[in-house]
Amino acid sequence: MGVPLLIPSQNGFSFNPEETGATFCENTLIKARELHNLIGKNDPVIADDSGLCVDGLGGRPGVLSARYGMTGSNEGKKLTGGEQNLLLLDELGDNPVRSARFVCSMALLFNNDRFYIFQETIEGEIVKKSEMRGEGGFGYDPIFLVPEFGKTLAELTADQKNAISHRGKAGKQIANILKRSTD
Repeated sequence: MGVPLLIPSQNGFSFNPEETGATFCENTLIKARELHNLIGKNDPVIADDSGLCVDGLGGRPGVLSARYGMTGSNEGKKLTGGEQNLLLLDELGDNPVRSARFVCSMALLFNNDRFYIFQETIEGEIVKKSEMRGEGGFGYDPIFLVPEFGKTLAELTADQKNAISHRGKAGKQIANILKRSTD
């Protein structure tokens, strides 16, 4: 038995909650609860929050990954993925500490008191500016090297990326819960 999954726009909903949490898990629950209230049914919802944590930048951009660079002269202006990548690489500079991870927190919410949250990561390194590469993926993918492949996430096929990515891992956990609940 399959479970239909719909994104908010497929139901005619405009959905852009304010992410005020200090952690990925907090933001995930904010999104899940707001979506559940918006739908107004007893249907479960899935929501996630994700970002890039760079050790050489003290864990930044972290939960602010999507809004990275929107301060100072860029106040309120969303940078493109390419602009964010260049900003991050400039801030990291020649720092030898280039380890990083993508984090995804994903929630399956049945109601405000019954939910599952899974948080998964993919470990890697930030390349130098001259090593940015790849046309696939989005966001920080061209600067995130996956050592076991020797490629950036933007160079991997969709199947390769989904098998190892933070979102892919968290999504598999959610799928297992849904499968058990419909058996």
